[in-house]
Amino acid sequence: MRSAPGAHSVEVMSNHNDNGRTALITGASAGLGEALAERLAADGWRLVLTARGEERLAKTAARLGAQYLAGDVADPAHREALVALADGQLDLLVNDASTLGEVPLPTLAESDLAAWPRLFDVNVLAPIALAQLALPQLRERGGAIVNITSDAATGPYPTWGAYGATKAALDQLSNVLGAEEPAVAVWAIDPGEMSTAMLADAVGEADAAQADPPSAAAERIARAIGFRWRAGERGAPPSGRFAASDYSETEAHE
Repeated sequence: MRSAPGAHSVEVMSNHNDNGRTALITGASAGLGEALAERLAADGWRLVLTARGEERLAKTAARLGAQYLAGDVADPAHREALVALADGQLDLLVNDASTLGEVPLPTLAESDLAAWPRLFDVNVLAPIALAQLALPQLRERGGAIVNITSDAATGPYPTWGAYGATKAALDQLSNVLGAEEPAVAVWAIDPGEMSTAMLADAVGEADAAQADPPSAAAERIARAIGFRWRAGERGAPPSGRFAASDYSETEAHE
């Protein structure tokens, strides 16, 4: 892969077999993004990783032998540089980066509407903007888009209104994009509750610690992704919204 200005490629000794596929993952320095990068690397994927914090991102990339470029997915120039790093070989776009907005989460009656543009820029506009840039490569290669959603998109959870609205919007945009792009699988995947820093910010560390680790959801999501390229099962699952828990057992889809 060629390098964009500011991009880094980390070469490490690895037992991974290169499967010839490339994935771009946002929010890859922590939580689900990092766990999914680790899982896909184990499956032989080449990785392009991004997150805002360069120090932690660099450590993740070094461990996985990935290219990385730190930055804000809400920045158009950063998005263009990211997609350029795939050098025309992109097979999978994972839009994991997101923000809660105001913390502690407020009720809608108390929400600061001035914080909403940033919330929608990161959680809705950025994933679709990256999809627009990636689609030429994904169409050509029969690729896929994973948009990480949430049960807050469908449930009336107090104080989750603004965040949930962004995920509901992302769900619907994923639905429409999947209908418009028959050559590309477009999945809105609900990973379930995970013990991440984001969840701790929302509900407190004690409650967040009771949730499953991100690696559990990453395993399930990687399992679903694998069906896209598995011999004889190309195109499964179809575009649409589903929960990572639907792929808790391999046998359910083999």
